[in-house]
Amino acid sequence: MADTKLLIEQAYTAFNKRDIDGALALMTQDVSWPKASEGGKVVGKEEIRGYWTRQWSEFDPHVEPLAMTEEDGGKTRFRVHQLVKSLQGEVLSDSEVLHVFTVKNGLIAAMDLGDEADSIAGPSAAFAHRS
Repeated sequence: MADTKLLIEQAYTAFNKRDIDGALALMTQDVSWPKASEGGKVVGKEEIRGYWTRQWSEFDPHVEPLAMTEEDGGKTRFRVHQLVKSLQGEVLSDSEVLHVFTVKNGLIAAMDLGDEADSIAGPSAAFAHRS
């Protein structure tokens, strides 16, 4: 599971650097990803690219992994510190959240929000304050 930890830490690093290509290189073609700032999900690398581009035009999110827990069924849970700022630097949210990853063949196949009752319904509370 050390490889999974490294893989996901590399994805967080790329995300925080706004290195979309670097992050997407760590994912399967049909990766499933939550749209935390909009609600719903996206599937596939190009949909993630579009979503992140929109997100970063409105918010400045930064996530740092704090702890990892392996689960049954090939899932890995990461507790992360998530800091969301407006583009003007105002702190909108400073919290810990859970991200649940599914890794297949050494690549990220899915990420889900593990601490919200219905992550598909609407935006995460961290993104409730639009800039």
